[in-house]
Amino acid sequence: MSRTLRLSDGSAVRLLEAGSGAALLLIHGVGLRAEAWGPQIGALADTAHVIAVDMPGHGGSDPLPEGARLPDYVSWAAQVVESLALGPVALAGHSMGALIAGGLAVERPDLVRGVALLNGVHRRSPEARAAVEARATEIAAGANGIEVPLARWFGPGDEAARDQVAGWLRRVDAAGYAAAYRAFAEGDDVYADRLSAIRCPLLVLTGDGDANSTPAMTEAMAAMAPQGRAVVIAGHRHMVSLTAPEAVTTEMKRWLATMEAQA
Repeated sequence: MSRTLRLSDGSAVRLLEAGSGAALLLIHGVGLRAEAWGPQIGALADTAHVIAVDMPGHGGSDPLPEGARLPDYVSWAAQVVESLALGPVALAGHSMGALIAGGLAVERPDLVRGVALLNGVHRRSPEARAAVEARATEIAAGANGIEVPLARWFGPGDEAARDQVAGWLRRVDAAGYAAAYRAFAEGDDVYADRLSAIRCPLLVLTGDGDANSTPAMTEAMAAMAPQGRAVVIAGHRHMVSLTAPEAVTTEMKRWLATMEAQA
């Protein structure tokens, strides 16, 4: 079911909702929309109240003010959780969504029962930082070529998921995409030193072929938190939630079960 949530500042957030039980909030990556979590919504709705949101400036969600950076997206996520009024949530984010989810777990632990970071970035190398910042500048200037990111995100045999994601990238609002990408480009070290503050169950997951959200980053993030667990899925790249949905869902169910065991 799709509906619109109104935040305390009056802004609109489009969300997809399914299932019942403890709340699980899902935040997608730059250029995508809530439907990117389709396989997980379907698979987890039998055990959780699953809520997938459109990020600001994406899909049907209002944008943030001009110049927003990662902490502003984290504040937005806090407003979403508070406006849902379901109590602390299990929170999962992919890519830019992982940066937001990790930031919220650090800043507002009272709102988060557990956090899952899928294909997240952590302390990019200088070369990777320069490349992603150059890409952000290109997007801000209106150069929204999608073939290069699609080639990074997908491998052979991923054609169906690739075509689906390509459609979302072609339709994304240019200003919302540019704003989020700039925050993503500059956000990999904003909360990097504070992940040890995450005391709730933490799942950090990527594909072994993800050149940007690398297995080394995943291992490093998980090692910082007392309840951190790293998972690297073989044979997949950046969009592992779409290309290996069963494996991702299995790991998310294990993560959710850890929270229930501690309740």
